[in-house]
Amino acid sequence: MAIFKKPAIKAEGGRKKDIPRGLFQKCPGCSEVVPEIELAQNQRVCPRCDYHFAQPAKERLQNLLDSDSFVEMDADLKSVDVLRFQGMAGYKDRLKNYQQNTGLLDAVISGHGILNGYKVAIAVMDFGFLAATMGSVVGEKITRTIEFGTAERCAIIIVAASGGARMYEGMLSLMQMAKTSGALARHAEEQLPYISVLTNPTTAGVMASFASLGDVIIAEPKSMIGFAGPRVIKETTHQDLPEKFQTAEFLQEHGLIDLIVHRKKLREEISRLLAYFSVAK
Repeated sequence: MAIFKKPAIKAEGGRKKDIPRGLFQKCPGCSEVVPEIELAQNQRVCPRCDYHFAQPAKERLQNLLDSDSFVEMDADLKSVDVLRFQGMAGYKDRLKNYQQNTGLLDAVISGHGILNGYKVAIAVMDFGFLAATMGSVVGEKITRTIEFGTAERCAIIIVAASGGARMYEGMLSLMQMAKTSGALARHAEEQLPYISVLTNPTTAGVMASFASLGDVIIAEPKSMIGFAGPRVIKETTHQDLPEKFQTAEFLQEHGLIDLIVHRKKLREEISRLLAYFSVAK
């Protein structure tokens, strides 16, 4: 029989203290817990294993372009539930939730700016908004960015990250594949450069259209890139897939992308390519 009783320890007010969300992130690459502030300071690259986390479009623009040089275009374009989609959750409600959570109106930020002295038209997709699926607004904003680059005779940079076409918009979403590709064809006719940057993941309709049409195609390390996912392909073909199938490294080995560039070196590499293409400053 115990002589002393173990004192009962109660939290103040009888309530458990919650740890605020978003202070730490568990790295999918090494399973280490990384402070959010450390990730933000390291361009969202794990300082332990170099895993590249998804990076918000606004952060990427700040890291790529010269300070205070970015001018956003078409910032007020919003998606419309033209099909009156009635799935597990209404399209209007999903859009509203993502707009509130991300501070974006849709899954891409587009405009023009200066990269190490070079004028560029640029569009950056944000995977945090509905998996950066491409609907009418995303396709329209990217097409207008391309047309601006053609009219201004400057290089185009598109940073892709996407789960593909946006099912909530049906055929209207699929039409964006042809529209963006057609605009790039006219840009190429003017012998102007287009640099495509693929991040994790870039798949389906986006990869099958503008993302794969760059004069130079760059990918971040270990990004998943392809049309359908590996599991879908395996179940369809009933064959074992090669090791590292649909990774950036696999695609570079088979000649489908040109360069794999670490996020911290991306600005420097794109600047070097713009100099090679002799783009006017």
